[in-house]
Amino acid sequence: MKATVIITTYNSPEWLEKVLWGYENQIDTDFEIVIADDGSGEETQKLLKTFKTNSSLNIKHVWHEDDGFQKTKILNKAIEGSHSDYLIFTDGDCIPRKDFVDSHVKLSEKGKFLSGGYCKLPMKTSLTISKENVENQDCFDVKWLNNIEKLSFSNALKLGSSISKGNILDSITPTKATFNGCNSSVFKSDAIAINGFDERMKYGGLDREFGERLMNYGISGKQIRHKAIVVHLDHPRGYKTKESLKNNYDIRKEVKRKKIKRTPFGIE
Repeated sequence: MKATVIITTYNSPEWLEKVLWGYENQIDTDFEIVIADDGSGEETQKLLKTFKTNSSLNIKHVWHEDDGFQKTKILNKAIEGSHSDYLIFTDGDCIPRKDFVDSHVKLSEKGKFLSGGYCKLPMKTSLTISKENVENQDCFDVKWLNNIEKLSFSNALKLGSSISKGNILDSITPTKATFNGCNSSVFKSDAIAINGFDERMKYGGLDREFGERLMNYGISGKQIRHKAIVVHLDHPRGYKTKESLKNNYDIRKEVKRKKIKRTPFGIE
């Protein structure tokens, strides 16, 4: 397989179903999916069983017991459980456009990680999207989305960009190429070299820290925010706390100061 798509999820089967519809409609089908499940209950298990039975998608479900926010731990298990040399990271609330996997694979480059973003949708639009809307790509059409709730200028620009326009916008955007868990990719060997994600980290910048260690290791970021497109479904963030943000900030500060490449709190 050309790539492994690692999708994180936690008790959001309605959103995960919409996301998997997106992967059923990719123009590049040579990929596997590893669901990195941070302790979801039976509804997610039932959903994935249905997809494994009725879909052509190659899905592996990596799960552990619910013990609070343990995303870094399940991501490391997903990396270990992957079977390709190239890893695409995203979330179970991000529906991919039909060229999403194709864009990551074609734009992959030795010595680089790819840095994408997302187009955040409001709740009304998130709930409206049906399987048909994903299949015919309505949910990436600016006019269709604006008829439900108006998009921000930035989101409309991303969704309305052609390949050539996307290249130009990515070359001039002031946004830095950081590792974003919703839409980034890297060679598996590089992820292993830095020992995966730091399992001390909770919510708030855990993916950025992973990218900062990649850069310390010599892997630089490549901007693709206007070429690899996902739409982000709305949801609350009850797991966001001041303590987790402070803890993660301190870890990142040390990584930058000491130029740490490999965490001792990772896969090994």
